[in-house]
Amino acid sequence: MTDFAEALESGADLLLSLPRRRAGVAAARRAADEWAARHPRTRARLLVDQRPGTPVVDYDLLLDHPGGGTVALTAPPEDGVPWLIDHSTHWAAGYLVSVDDVHVSVPQALTMLRSLSRRDASPYEDIVDQCLLSAAASEDGAPVSAAELQATADEFRRGRGLRDRASTLAWMAEAGMSGEHFEAYIAGIARRRRFRRDKEAELAPGHLAAHPGDFARVKAVWVTGANKTIADTVDELLTSLAPGGLLTGPVSDAPLSGPVSDAPLSGPASFGEAVVTVATRWEKDLPEALRGTQPGQVVGPEKLPSGGFLTGAVLSRTPAAGDPETLDAAGRAAFAVWLGERRTAATVEWHWS
Repeated sequence: MTDFAEALESGADLLLSLPRRRAGVAAARRAADEWAARHPRTRARLLVDQRPGTPVVDYDLLLDHPGGGTVALTAPPEDGVPWLIDHSTHWAAGYLVSVDDVHVSVPQALTMLRSLSRRDASPYEDIVDQCLLSAAASEDGAPVSAAELQATADEFRRGRGLRDRASTLAWMAEAGMSGEHFEAYIAGIARRRRFRRDKEAELAPGHLAAHPGDFARVKAVWVTGANKTIADTVDELLTSLAPGGLLTGPVSDAPLSGPVSDAPLSGPASFGEAVVTVATRWEKDLPEALRGTQPGQVVGPEKLPSGGFLTGAVLSRTPAAGDPETLDAAGRAAFAVWLGERRTAATVEWHWS
């Protein structure tokens, strides 16, 4: 028997002896390194493949052939089917992730990221959330109406600058969508949005009752920057921002618009390293240092976690009321809590390793 033939036989024995669970991969690599040291001419390399959807792993051993080229040695321990063929028919081979009973293919995930990503969420969290919403929305058997489809499609196109048929068809071609697929895709968005709207309305009253302090309307002024702003009273703070300082004109009340509405005299104004904001916000959306403070009480300079300092004061506070605007905000907050709980409880399995 030649040295290479002996190495092939010994290599097959090595592969059959390796642990088949992910937890044993480090031990398998050590065993392969020890084997390679005994057969230096083969320049052996161990390849590890983790089966999608299971803790099972498979191995190949790559060996340099004495006459040139590389030999890949595979030794399936069970039914004799090489892992490459076996994986091609595995139920999870085409999937990126499974969230409970929802399975997402790689093309579906790419479409989600292209059109549904939120800037405040990681891609992984975004995909999982869309799966959870799809599962919850599917429990509602009511069909999506033509009006819902049209409104969702119009909003979708406006949000992506698709102003005409040509630009919409170009986007569909880029996304690899036929007309039928696009309609199904829009129907899915409409169904999820309807579910979210209904869920927010359901949860809003209870959340507002449990957290009334979060939804007080608060008008406040604050300045942030690398340097400390020193003031003992609101008048001193406003004076420091007045002519010769950073701000001019009176401080006037302004209503909320949606969940948050900054209403500074001319936007939050940036002056060098300082940013001045005069805003009416929900209590929960104020800078943390200002939440719960009494009107007229100057806070700061407080060191910010991100660097720099904040000095500010609450100018007025109106207790929460059960008006539509406040209920909408409470519904959004309650829905975020509900979705977070569902995410924590979900069984999430990524199939890319």
